[in-house]
Amino acid sequence: MILFVAQALFVATPFTPEHSFTSGVEGPAADKAGNVYAVSYQKTNTIGRVTPDGKAELWLTMPAGSLGNGIRFTPEGRMFVADYTGHNILEIDPATKKVSVFAHEAQMSQPNDIALAPDGTLWASDPAWKEGTGRVWRIDRDGRVSLVAQGMSTTNGIEVSPTGKYLYVNESGSRKVWRFRIARDRSLVEKTLLIAFPDFGMDGMRADIRGNLYITRHGKGVVAIVSPKGKLMREVDVLGKSPTNITFGGRDGKTCYVTEVQYGRLVSFRARYRGR
Repeated sequence: MILFVAQALFVATPFTPEHSFTSGVEGPAADKAGNVYAVSYQKTNTIGRVTPDGKAELWLTMPAGSLGNGIRFTPEGRMFVADYTGHNILEIDPATKKVSVFAHEAQMSQPNDIALAPDGTLWASDPAWKEGTGRVWRIDRDGRVSLVAQGMSTTNGIEVSPTGKYLYVNESGSRKVWRFRIARDRSLVEKTLLIAFPDFGMDGMRADIRGNLYITRHGKGVVAIVSPKGKLMREVDVLGKSPTNITFGGRDGKTCYVTEVQYGRLVSFRARYRGR
């Protein structure tokens, strides 16, 4: 008889060796087979793939002039990567590793993180770090790019609610998380402050099926779990002071994978609910 030992919830453990990724480690995203992809594996212009048991390998070297940041997979397995130096949203065929430009917008400062709505729309945060400002772009399913929010602080983490009704955007500079309602024409309306933190920065964030946001707190070394009503419910220690982004994966969608800069690695922890 084989016994399975349940892993404690919200307790982080190392997933990859220290310094297997550079200080630019970001992403991450999981495919249907349970592999986790993150950028800057050994070198900054790469994407690494980590098997479900934590074995990391070089998966792809980015095209000249491109550097990856946020990564998302669609339910059908399409892979999108924010290319912050090329001002692109790239699409990569996981089977052939062919890289193509899905969307390009020269006016972008640097597409940073991307969110995927239930209807297939992509949303991209676009911080201008030197100016301390930020914008949000919508990328339609045909690759058309539209500016939908501007005049913000440094926009960073971005996520869509499970129902597709709301878009959440955080600002690293102001330490605020904003909620927009997505209108029928997919414009953003009713900007509302969800939560503001008194210290430390924010980076990526993802939602579980209950609509709770998992927000990486850069400098504090935790993932903050915030309810849809803006209540801080829990903080999870991620074994390093500088987490950059987070995704859900694993056999049941309840394993969180976090990219962390201080030790150049990924860590993982189990959550109560699966990812959106």
